[in-house]
Amino acid sequence: MRSPQHVLTSQRIGTTVSAVQPRGLTIALASAEGDWPHADWPAPDDPYIARAVPMAPPYRGLRVSGADVVVLHCADPCDSLPELLKAMGDMSVPVILMTPCRDSETIVQAFRGGVGYLVEGDFCSRMLSSAVMAATVGHTYLSPDACAALRDEARPTPDGGEAVERLRSLVSPRERQIMELLSTGLGAQEIALRLGLSEKTVRNNLSNIYAKLDVRGGTEAVLKWLGAAPSVRV
Repeated sequence: MRSPQHVLTSQRIGTTVSAVQPRGLTIALASAEGDWPHADWPAPDDPYIARAVPMAPPYRGLRVSGADVVVLHCADPCDSLPELLKAMGDMSVPVILMTPCRDSETIVQAFRGGVGYLVEGDFCSRMLSSAVMAATVGHTYLSPDACAALRDEARPTPDGGEAVERLRSLVSPRERQIMELLSTGLGAQEIALRLGLSEKTVRNNLSNIYAKLDVRGGTEAVLKWLGAAPSVRV
């Protein structure tokens, strides 16, 4: 399930990084509380990010920024995310949250809306870059603590557990392995590395899984796999 789908150096904000490829991504760095707090990201030599545009509320200029991914840093997603989405309007680019908030219900609701969720102190700059790249291909990335909260909150009741097991019986043992890894926040490339498969093979398996589970994408598949309630847009 897709969310509203979106050059920084420590010295130069909003300028082009010369070392990146010409077709690199443009990232909108939306900071609800002021200046962007991670001066070390994106790095000047990041091979995927060509430009980072800092944004502060009310995020004027966001719609014309040309952003491929929007990364929102905020203390309270319940207040800040709706404000950002309102400013985005009809933009169809992915959103990733960076926040100290570890509330499991907030994490589940964000994930159901297709929004990536990274808990402060629970990720490194490399993981953040991976989250951005994953978002561009429709994967909703979660940091480890956010994954744990999702799994705990989505744990089904005994009756629901039987329904989940019937659903899981539709997939092959290999597909089950892939879904277990997908539900921990890993993308196709990382799953391929873990299982010693090609990324193409993993993506083919995911397509088969989505058809068997009758879902449209990774987010919906994970929610169904974990026995979560029907997904709702944020």
